[in-house]
Amino acid sequence: MKKDESYKWAAKRVRAQVLRHVDVTATLANSAAILKEYFPNFFWVGFYFFRHDHLLLGPFQGPAACVTLTLDKGVCATSVRRKSTVIVPDVHEFPGHVACDSRSNSEIVTPLFDPTGAVRAVLDVDSEKKGDFDQDDAVGLEAIAELLRDIWS
Repeated sequence: MKKDESYKWAAKRVRAQVLRHVDVTATLANSAAILKEYFPNFFWVGFYFFRHDHLLLGPFQGPAACVTLTLDKGVCATSVRRKSTVIVPDVHEFPGHVACDSRSNSEIVTPLFDPTGAVRAVLDVDSEKKGDFDQDDAVGLEAIAELLRDIWS
């Protein structure tokens, strides 16, 4: 299946989760599982909750991860500060990269906003392959993030 088709089907399934939403953690857990299922190149996929002075690990699929991330370094913190998606082709060349797992070589992070426009979390995806993410991934993950906007009520 082509990447854009995979995002389309993943979005359809995430939309169904949002329609049945009863709990933020449960909805994000299923969303991470859906993304991991449709994108086998995703070494790690999950969410970090924004907590004003740090990011806290949320639901994910993949190996164990860092539990807290500071807001002064790393790709996730950069995405929060910029309030936009950040694509990193080679994490080893990203200043201040936080290495939760040395097998990760590229990363994409998309912020999740609530209905008021406040950042509530980030969607973080890692790959073992360098240069694995592109603008198509940004568009696809931003669409997923937009679907999740209303779970923050």
